[in-house]
Amino acid sequence: MTSAPGPLCSEPTSSGTAAGPAIEVTDLTVRLDSALIVDAVHLTVAEGEWVTVIGPNGAGKSTALRAVAGLLPFRGSVHLHGRPVDRLHRRDRAKAVAVVVQNPVVPPAMTVFDYVLLGRTPYVPALGRESAADLAAVEAEVTALDLVPFAGRRLDTLSGGERQRVFLARALAQGARILLLDEPTSALDIGHQQEVLELIDRLRAERGLTVLATMHDLSTAGEYADRMVLLAGGRVVAAGTPVEVLTEANLAEHYRVRVRVIPGDHGPLIVAVRS
Repeated sequence: MTSAPGPLCSEPTSSGTAAGPAIEVTDLTVRLDSALIVDAVHLTVAEGEWVTVIGPNGAGKSTALRAVAGLLPFRGSVHLHGRPVDRLHRRDRAKAVAVVVQNPVVPPAMTVFDYVLLGRTPYVPALGRESAADLAAVEAEVTALDLVPFAGRRLDTLSGGERQRVFLARALAQGARILLLDEPTSALDIGHQQEVLELIDRLRAERGLTVLATMHDLSTAGEYADRMVLLAGGRVVAAGTPVEVLTEANLAEHYRVRVRVIPGDHGPLIVAVRS
């Protein structure tokens, strides 16, 4: 058995900056309907880093992400840029962190532009209207994510890859420097998976964003993450670089699968092996 490290992701790699952590989680514990889902998790993500949480189904990945976003009650502490998430007003929290969930609820017949405009809600006064600055921010994101041809189309008429770009555009329109992505490539084919992840990585570099994601595809996750966290049973069982986490021993024990780990240009490649 691979021994679990100390504090989760306690040592950022060189791709993080020295400005201090963007996300700092201590002893995060979440219970849902009295069931313990996340158990005493520690997590530190440096400014500009990409950290991906992996683990088998039911490991607590999505629940932990939602707690970090302040969307679930929890015990322990979560700080975003040094501020406790559970003490932030909802508008301030939305300006600090943007979340892209697996299956966002899309209002019927909503156009792409109007959906992205929802990202400006934290900046619109109560009973007020979007300002020229809000509209300009949305136009900028629609342009940056190559969505101009779709701006007037209904969101439910787009392909999966196009919709995922729209979901990202709404998150970016919030102006938050932290992105929390829950399975950002679920239900996408391999081409659209690469397209979306390359886009996220480019925007991270250009804008100095910090990314905390959950992913199922281990090879793909290892290609893009600076560091990885393996959860099992709600607890951290491994953390470090993709090479340190994606080992045959770790995956055999916690996923109950036989694999071969092959060195790749950007991270380990995981190949399932028949018994």
